[in-house]
Amino acid sequence: MKYALKRIVMLIITMVIVSLLTFLAFTIVSGDPARNMLGIEATPEQVAALRHELGLDLPFFTRYINWLTGFFTGDLGVSYSYRLPVWGLIASKLGVTLLLSLISFVMIVAISIPLGVLSYQWVGGPLDWLRTAINQLCMAVPPFFTGILVSWLFGIILKCFVPGGFPSLGTNPLGAIKHLFFGAICLSIPRIAMTVRMMRSTVIDEMNKAYVRTAISRGNDRKGVLRTHVLKNSLVSVVTFLGQTMAEIIGASIVVEQVLGIPGLGRFLVTSISSRDYPVVQAIVVILAFWVVLAGTVADLVNQYIDPRLRLGGET
Repeated sequence: MKYALKRIVMLIITMVIVSLLTFLAFTIVSGDPARNMLGIEATPEQVAALRHELGLDLPFFTRYINWLTGFFTGDLGVSYSYRLPVWGLIASKLGVTLLLSLISFVMIVAISIPLGVLSYQWVGGPLDWLRTAINQLCMAVPPFFTGILVSWLFGIILKCFVPGGFPSLGTNPLGAIKHLFFGAICLSIPRIAMTVRMMRSTVIDEMNKAYVRTAISRGNDRKGVLRTHVLKNSLVSVVTFLGQTMAEIIGASIVVEQVLGIPGLGRFLVTSISSRDYPVVQAIVVILAFWVVLAGTVADLVNQYIDPRLRLGGET
């Protein structure tokens, strides 16, 4: 329990620091947003009025505290491009990206862990060579190229979905999930390959340890030892790796959303950067940073639950 509280406190402190640095960076980069929004022909009075309306005439730390408070209440400011609340613009897109990431993560876990354990039994055989070749190929292909292939094969040839024609998640959830499933394939393929390799090497290392040899020498079945002890110990390293993978999925989803025409947070981020809509970009950056830190925190807490030694160490 103490370790969990420490991790949560660290999560909060990290996010406060990240939010402060992000707010400072975009304050410096954005210059005078009121002047940019009104154009060069605006009078000083018009600029001053808009700055007051947007709260830009307040001291830096006052604006930061107001923004940070609003972040927890759903008030992320006003978009410079749309003149609408930022949260209203990104809420639906956030749901799309999170669902895409969740589907991808489920696919990675469901495929890579069993396949990684199974590939241990192929060590030195012809299937192991085939697995290595496929693994290397999957890790070498970038997500954007996989997205192009998926769009061409499943979208244009097989017509399983319409590239660029994403159904509304609210009115057609099954169609939207179907579309996201193909996006999840693009995100999952290289990460499944990496996780399989990680799982395989971890199982091999565990199987060569003294406690496994002792258990087998006492008459225990090799597969039984694998299921009972080795798999559990191997998951500690793999869960940490999966936490990093979950964080990487968010970054990779930006590319996949662009290629497959998925209206998610990543695609909106690229559009907002192009239009210099800094309140939107700032909010998205902090949300993505929170997702990355949260993934690492959850991975650490899961490891504490899996391995009693880590749990006891965290309580001291």
